[in-house]
Amino acid sequence: MKIVSVVGARPNFMKIAPLKRAIDEFNSKDHSLFEHILVHTGQHYDENMSKVFFEDLELPEPDYYLGVGGGSHAEQTARIILAFEKILLKEIPDIVVVVGDVNSTMACSITAVKMGIKVAHVEAGLRSFDRTMPEEINRIITDSISDILFVSEPSGILNLNNEGIPADKVAFVGNIMIDSLIYYLNKNKNSSLLDRFKLKGNSYCLVTLHRPSNVDNKESIEKIINFLNDLSSKIKIFFPVHPRTYNNFIKYSLLNNLKDEIILSEPLGYLDFISALKEAKFVLTDSGGIQEESTFLGIPCITLRNTTERPVTVEVGSNYLAGENVEKAFEYAENILAGNYKNGKIPELWDGNTAQRIVNVLYEKLVRSL
Repeated sequence: MKIVSVVGARPNFMKIAPLKRAIDEFNSKDHSLFEHILVHTGQHYDENMSKVFFEDLELPEPDYYLGVGGGSHAEQTARIILAFEKILLKEIPDIVVVVGDVNSTMACSITAVKMGIKVAHVEAGLRSFDRTMPEEINRIITDSISDILFVSEPSGILNLNNEGIPADKVAFVGNIMIDSLIYYLNKNKNSSLLDRFKLKGNSYCLVTLHRPSNVDNKESIEKIINFLNDLSSKIKIFFPVHPRTYNNFIKYSLLNNLKDEIILSEPLGYLDFISALKEAKFVLTDSGGIQEESTFLGIPCITLRNTTERPVTVEVGSNYLAGENVEKAFEYAENILAGNYKNGKIPELWDGNTAQRIVNVLYEKLVRSL
């Protein structure tokens, strides 16, 4: 059985790495039943956003690199569809596995389905209910046309049921991001990140911000800078800056407005980022994946978004949804610094075995059903 799996952007790599290991492990026991082909669309092409993740996650060179690069959503999606179609015509796989919610996820799903090839979506059913987010559109479209939907948390099951997706297409398998986190936690012990940036454990706030609603207009980004400056008087801030955010700092001439107590860095590789995350006092973010990782590690997380597609991180985990209200975020931060924060729990099936469950379902659906 031939599987084509797709990565395109940084969040995808942590989801495909454990799946690749699980397929290899399955093949070692069952005489190479699955042929696995890895396609990298090149949606993230910056070395700090792509190459270093392949190295950290011990992923092999992709079998195909499409090199689609940047551009508008329409341009990028169109280039992915055109390039991916050629791969499918050549390989004729039994199924295409897509992960997450980036443009590559949607584009490759559409291409496969129109060619009569089955699609499996890992991390299906997540909904922010905010259609101004491009990722929400990608999620909805991908789920509506997928043949197998692998769900990471209970809200996903409810959302897919409400959208009329047949229950026999849905499999609750847990969170594959946590597979990577567990696997690599012990591998980053040699990271020198804290020494390089003169950071001490449990004494800094880790910041990651890249959502358009936070960083694309001058008023929003100025408000966040003022918030970070105020927060830096209470705790040291470590801020690996996403290229989009950095470009807007430059565009609006705001880089010098950040106080010296705010330590900036380029985007981090996966192992260095885990080091920064697990030693942080708390996290301030607008990323989806970091809400999950901080929940597993029990690190308080303040999310600067009005909605989250990962409600289990708020309901069960250590995440606080502050909206785009920096005053509310500052209040959460003060409570955390005072020791007043919730003790989150690890959600169901976030146990490091999600990829194995996915491969077992693929075997049942693709092989045993023949």
